[in-house]
Amino acid sequence: MIIAYDVGTTGIKTCIFEISDAIKLVASEMDSYELFVMGNGGVEQDPYSWWNAMCTTTERVLKKNNISSDSIQGISFCSQMQGLVLVDREGNPVRRAMSYMDQRAGDELKNGMAYGLQIAGVNVFKLIKSLAITHAVAASVKDPVWKYKWVEKHEPEVFKKVYKWLDVKEFLINQCTGKFVMTPDSAYATLLYDTRKGKEGFSSEMCKMLGVHMDHLPDVKGCTEMVGRVTKEAAEQLHLKEGTPVFGGGGDASLIGIGAGAVEPGDTHIYSGTSGWVSTVVEKQIVDTSSMIAAITGADSDHFNYFAELETAGKCLEWVKDHLALDEIGVYLEKKNISDSKETIYRSLYDYMMSVIKDVPPGSNGVIFTPWLHGNRCPFEDSNARGMFFNISLETGKTELIHSVLEGVCYHLRWMLEAQERKVRTSDPIRFVGGGALAPLTCQILSDILGREIETVDEPQNAGAVGAAFVAAAGLGIINKLSDAKRMVEVDQRYSPDLRNKMIYDRYFEVFKALYKNNRLNFRKLNEHIIADKGERIHVK
Repeated sequence: MIIAYDVGTTGIKTCIFEISDAIKLVASEMDSYELFVMGNGGVEQDPYSWWNAMCTTTERVLKKNNISSDSIQGISFCSQMQGLVLVDREGNPVRRAMSYMDQRAGDELKNGMAYGLQIAGVNVFKLIKSLAITHAVAASVKDPVWKYKWVEKHEPEVFKKVYKWLDVKEFLINQCTGKFVMTPDSAYATLLYDTRKGKEGFSSEMCKMLGVHMDHLPDVKGCTEMVGRVTKEAAEQLHLKEGTPVFGGGGDASLIGIGAGAVEPGDTHIYSGTSGWVSTVVEKQIVDTSSMIAAITGADSDHFNYFAELETAGKCLEWVKDHLALDEIGVYLEKKNISDSKETIYRSLYDYMMSVIKDVPPGSNGVIFTPWLHGNRCPFEDSNARGMFFNISLETGKTELIHSVLEGVCYHLRWMLEAQERKVRTSDPIRFVGGGALAPLTCQILSDILGREIETVDEPQNAGAVGAAFVAAAGLGIINKLSDAKRMVEVDQRYSPDLRNKMIYDRYFEVFKALYKNNRLNFRKLNEHIIADKGERIHVK
């Protein structure tokens, strides 16, 4: 048996799998932790909250299911990416981790990339060098290198304590093993990683150009490689056997596609969780700087993932639940008996919300929602972009608003899919995974808006954990290669587009795209110069 840790933005899911000719989920447990949203654009987390949740869920899943630690052959990870976890020589964080959502480093981005002769707002010489070495460019305020530079500038005493720069799962690997490592996908996400054949590794040229101390960067180890073993101290906290093999695992952008069974060149999958994306497997590196799409390094060293990201997808529906649907959900909770399990409650509430809006017609009676609640990356980079409900009338009710949120996320996914198709051929059907794929209504809306057949898999919310389990299985020799996931992950449901609905959505989609173009300057006027308290404003559990 293998333990796979799915380390998300607001919680961890610890899954135990059996893998032979098929993959079977044996048991799972969840725990949550806080996301600190700051008034100045910062988004942070306490790294020890990840570790504590990992320890708690591991002990619980073993005890509740009478599983001996002796039966665990290895552990692996699928985690959120592009976090900045700065640690000292003992592996202790010198400050809270900066999330992939953090957008404080605007000045650092400007100072590092924007001066001199420019193309698309980026210094042309730095752009050319970046594309030549990494096949990407650090052009987003949310890229980790600018967070690193932000800490260096604003917290110099803290910065002096830094020994290594880690990402989220790399911190957990260090807690388990004492090793300071990064997998290639995490290393690539720093945008300091040389992807040229024969030169794979952190680039001294990129570090020099962007002002990064190269000795802060850890060793790079393969995703399927055993990077260490569980130490005695970690074993006591995790309730695992000392010496249990620990595999590199991968980031969510690398492993969710594997868990979806979209592993061969040309395979496209769409993910909708807290964030969302469209990803297509390709054989060579491609970049589209105009749309902020790049072919990123993944867990399979033979292929790349042509990747377009939406910052907030399922997070939009969570926002709707919290701010629009609470009264109806409150009534629902009074009338229904549901389990104390957080996951069951989560599923029940969203299932109820889906049932309430199922009869809203395509187009939500004229309402369009834009899902840019925390800025946007692709196909346009704008940290000032925000969400809106457009075209509300006296007849508009909550059901139309909630329904329009599902459509708005799907419109944006179509926008990214079409941007990908300017460079590569995407697949039909498309695999759809993540929590969003649990709702048949969302699956059908996505099919109608894209005009593509949509396939889902069993328990699509666990695709990342499944991918992590496959990585460990490959490292242990249980499977031959990661592409075996193609035959082992079976299709559960298929959805075909309703062409009448697609005709409606085609018209609305053109308006959706125009909403950003027509409001770009307004977003900047309203959001660029907001100066809020630098203290913690919101704690999201």
